[in-house]
Amino acid sequence: MNDLPVFIYHPFPVATGSIEKSDNECISCGLGRGYIYTGPVYAEEDLEDCICPWCIADGSANAKFGASFTDDSGIGGYGEWESVPADVIATVAYRTPGFNGWQQEQWWTHCGDAAEFLGCTGFKELQSFGDTAIEAIRQNTGLEGDEWENFLHALSKDGSPTAYIFKCRHCAALGGYQDCD
Repeated sequence: MNDLPVFIYHPFPVATGSIEKSDNECISCGLGRGYIYTGPVYAEEDLEDCICPWCIADGSANAKFGASFTDDSGIGGYGEWESVPADVIATVAYRTPGFNGWQQEQWWTHCGDAAEFLGCTGFKELQSFGDTAIEAIRQNTGLEGDEWENFLHALSKDGSPTAYIFKCRHCAALGGYQDCD
């Protein structure tokens, strides 16, 4: 088993559940390296649970199958957040593990760069990130008062609604969004 590649925009892919231990062989390189990607893959072929993290990191899964792991339009929240350079979009979309969301996944951007994905959160997990993260999600919902409090307490890491937390690589600001099924 090899050390996992470093993903600057998704630093803890095993903890977030996007990469899991597995005996599966990678469809791209043909090797069983002990881990497999379990997040979304956008490609003509069905590539579910069959690409290793190394073939994501080096871009070979993208080159071989045209695979992307995050919709490039979702990087920056479809124009809701800061725009980022094309090379950042390419790195996140084609060489970074994505994550599973309820709707179309988005990637928070800040300080002219994509942020680090920290994970899916429910109420309890969101509280552990602190008031700044809670406020970022509140702003994303547009809810106030009792409506916000009810929504906040309904957040579920494994259910719906879910919050997705990111951290800016430059200023460490927390941000993100929420969605539901």
